[in-house]
Amino acid sequence: MAFGLKRSELKNWQEAVLAGKIAIITHFWLDDRFPGCTSVTKVGCADLEKLISWGKKYNLKQEWIDHDPKYPHFDLFAPIQLEILEAEGKQDQIERFNLN
Repeated sequence: MAFGLKRSELKNWQEAVLAGKIAIITHFWLDDRFPGCTSVTKVGCADLEKLISWGKKYNLKQEWIDHDPKYPHFDLFAPIQLEILEAEGKQDQIERFNLN
């Protein structure tokens, strides 16, 4: 279950993904399959080659891409989640979701 997002934030992320930009969004998230995880960061881009190339910078395997038909993306969880958010200058998301 996802929560902690404004509709406008989700819409902006979706539009950026569809435009072929690397888009990053974090939200609170609870799933019994991932005990202890309280948030997820989604890094999406409709241009798969661009997304794959971006992922290589962080040693993310292309097999880890969630091939959503409209919004292909990586799902990031701690500890790589924090590392990538820091590297991408997303301090606002780190603070908002208490990831330090």
